[in-house]
Amino acid sequence: MVSLISPNAEFGQLAHDFDLPATDGKRYSLTDFKGGNGLLVMFICNHCPYVKAIRERLVTTCKELEAYGVHSVAISPNDAALYPEDDFEHMKAYAKAYGFHFPYLYDETQAVAKAYGAVCTPDFFGYNGEMKLQYRGRFDAAGRGPEQPGMPRELFEAMKMVAMTGDGPSEQVPSIGCSIKWRH
Repeated sequence: MVSLISPNAEFGQLAHDFDLPATDGKRYSLTDFKGGNGLLVMFICNHCPYVKAIRERLVTTCKELEAYGVHSVAISPNDAALYPEDDFEHMKAYAKAYGFHFPYLYDETQAVAKAYGAVCTPDFFGYNGEMKLQYRGRFDAAGRGPEQPGMPRELFEAMKMVAMTGDGPSEQVPSIGCSIKWRH
């Protein structure tokens, strides 16, 4: 497992369009998430220990962000030939098992992950209501470890700020996670 840190973001950059299949049997594009106060685009996968460490808290966070008008979408970009646990059928079971109430999309060609500049799982891109990038940071300081009492909820607080003001925090700590498993 190679761990990577997400690079600095170009804040204000517009969200890239996509048209991908989801575990709920539908297809989604960026226009399905327009409206409201923001959008959280998350690049995740099933097998990554960094994702596994936060998945229940991630589901809770996304549910709480709905109250602020922030939509959420997860995209799995990993090469399933290398990591069969990340294939579309396993994604369907994973989304159901962990109660994903947000769409979980499969980027089989990896074109969407490349367009966004995603490098790791998890990799978070937080957009305001105008679909301009305002957050490219980590979930919280726990990384692969357990949540600690009193630990700041960095992603939640950042996206709440985006929803309320249109702008993200001036200081952001990059996400760290497993490298995306690119096709060769």
